[in-house]
Amino acid sequence: MNDSAAPGLSPWQSYRRLLGYARPYWPLMAMAGIGMVVEAAAAGAFTAMMKPVVNETFIARNPKLATTLPLVIIGLFLLRGMATLSTDYGMARAGRSIVRDLRQAMLAKYLKMPCTAFDQVPTQHLVSRLNYDTEQVAQASTEALKIIVTDTLTTLSLLAVMIWNSAMVTLGALVMAPLIAVIMRTVSARYRRLNRSVQDGVADMAQSAEQTLAGHQEVRVYGARDAQIARYDGLANRNLRLNVKIELTRGISSSLVQTVGAVALALILFLAGREALAGRMNAGQFVSLMLAMMALIPSLRRITNVQSAIQRGVAASQHIFGLLDAPEEVDAGTRPLARARGELVFERVVLRYQGQTGAALHDISFTARPGTVTAIVGRSGSGKTSLVRLIPRFYEPDSGNVTLDGVPLAEYRLVDLRRQIALVGQRVMLFDDSVAANIAYGDQAGASRDSIRAAADAANAAEFIERMPQGLDSRIGENGGLLSGGQRQRLAIARAILKDAPILVLDEATAALDNESERLVQDALDHLIPDRTTLVIAHRLSTIEHADQVLVLDEGRLVERGTHAQLLAQGGLYAHLHRMQFRETPAT
Repeated sequence: MNDSAAPGLSPWQSYRRLLGYARPYWPLMAMAGIGMVVEAAAAGAFTAMMKPVVNETFIARNPKLATTLPLVIIGLFLLRGMATLSTDYGMARAGRSIVRDLRQAMLAKYLKMPCTAFDQVPTQHLVSRLNYDTEQVAQASTEALKIIVTDTLTTLSLLAVMIWNSAMVTLGALVMAPLIAVIMRTVSARYRRLNRSVQDGVADMAQSAEQTLAGHQEVRVYGARDAQIARYDGLANRNLRLNVKIELTRGISSSLVQTVGAVALALILFLAGREALAGRMNAGQFVSLMLAMMALIPSLRRITNVQSAIQRGVAASQHIFGLLDAPEEVDAGTRPLARARGELVFERVVLRYQGQTGAALHDISFTARPGTVTAIVGRSGSGKTSLVRLIPRFYEPDSGNVTLDGVPLAEYRLVDLRRQIALVGQRVMLFDDSVAANIAYGDQAGASRDSIRAAADAANAAEFIERMPQGLDSRIGENGGLLSGGQRQRLAIARAILKDAPILVLDEATAALDNESERLVQDALDHLIPDRTTLVIAHRLSTIEHADQVLVLDEGRLVERGTHAQLLAQGGLYAHLHRMQFRETPAT
C-alpha cells in the first residue's frame, strides 16, 4: 500500500484535485462565495464612508448627514452579518460533506486493496489516515479557503479604497508587497515539510498507544510498562518539538508581516503628509485611507497564518490521494458461479511474499474433493495459513495453479468465488452489534429469525444465547468482548452454517479453547462439515484423526500425505509431531 504522497502530484495539483471534491456542493460554495464578496465589499464600503463622516460631520457639520450616516453604517453591518452567516454555513456544510465523501472513498478503497497491502502498513496507520488526515483536509478545503478568499477580497476592496483616496500614497505602501510575498512563500515550504512529519508522527503515536493498550496484560506481566511509556514519550516529544516549530514559524512570519506592515504604515504617514501639504488630500481622505490600511494588516496576517492549515491539508491530501491511486485487488474474472461442487486442485503452486527471498509455499500439489476433510498440519511458519489464503484469492500464487471444479480461480468473479467459502479462524472477527446481526452477517443479513435460530442451535450456541438479557438481540461488545472464547467460536460457526457454503476453511478453530469449549465447538463443527469440501488447519492432532487426508507441511513444502494411521505408520514428521504432542498432553 502506498502510504506516501501521491506520486507526481505537486502541492498545487493536490490542492486542485482536493477542491474537485467540492464540485457536487457548488450551490453551497456559491452561496458562501456571494457572502464573501458582500463581506469584503462591506469592509471596503465602511472605510470609504469615513471620508464623508469626517468631512461632512466634523468639518462641514452637515446635520442631515450626521443623522443619516450612522443609520447607513448600522445597515451595512447588518448586511455584513448576514453575509458572514451565509459564508460560515455554506463552507461548513460543504467542508463536512467533503470529509464524509473522502472517508467513504478511503474505506471503500481499503476494502478493494489486495491483502498484501495490509501486511505492509499497520492498521493503526490506516485508521489515522482515515480520521486525522481527513480533518486536516477539511481545514484546508473550506476553513482555510474561506479565510484566503474573504481576506483576499477584503484586501482588494481596501486597496481600491486606498487608491481612490490617493493613488500616490497607496503605491508607496505597495513597495512592501514583494517582501511579504517572499516571506509567505518561504513559510509555506517550511509548513509543508513540518506538517508531513507531524502527520507521520501522529500515526506512529496512534500505533504505539493501540499496541500498548491492546497488549496491556503482557506489558504488565513482562515488566515492559516503563519501556512502552518511554517509547510513547519519545514519539510524543518528537511531535511536540515539531508542533512548536510550526507555531514558532507562524509567530515569526506573523511578526515579520506586521513589521513590514508597520514600515508601510510609516511610509503612508510620510507620503500622506506631503500630499496634504500639497493640497491633494483632505482630512476625510486621510482617515479613510488610514482605516483601510489598518484593516488591511489583520487580513494580511490571517492570510499568512492560514498557510499552516493549507500546508497541513495539502500534505494530508497527498497521503490520501496516494492511497486512492494505489492499485486495487485484481478481479479480471468473468465466469459466473452460482454454487460450486467444491473440488479444489492445487497444481505445483509456488507463493512468495513481497520482500522475502524464500518461498512461503513451494511446489504444492493435492486435491480436496467434495464431502472430504483435508487436514493441514506442520510446525509454526510452515505455510499452513498461506496455503488456505490462496483459496479466496487473498494472495495470488507466483506460479502453478489452483482450480475449483476444473476452472482456475482467477477466471471466476471474486464476489462469486468468495460466496462459495465459509471461514472459521482461531481469531474470530465479531462486530459490536447484536448476536443475530453477527450470525446473519454480510450477504446473509436478510435471513429470517428462524434460520438464524436454527444456525445457532446447530452450532451449540443457543444454550448461552438464551441466557443473555435480550437473546438474539443482545449486543456482544467490540469483537465479542462480552463473550468467552468458546462462545465467540460458536457464533462464528453459526455464521458459517447459515452461509451454507460448499467450501469450509477451519484455521485452528479450536486451538485456544479449554477442553469443555473444544468439545462443544467440535460437536458444532460435526454439524457443519458433512457434504462440504473442508480444509482444516490443525494444531491439536487429536481433532483430525478421522480426516480423509492429512497434508504435512515443512518450510513451505508438502513433505507427507496420507491418513492419520498411514502417517503414524510411516514414522516421519507427522509421527514426530504426534509423539511430541502426546508427551505434552499430561502436563496441560
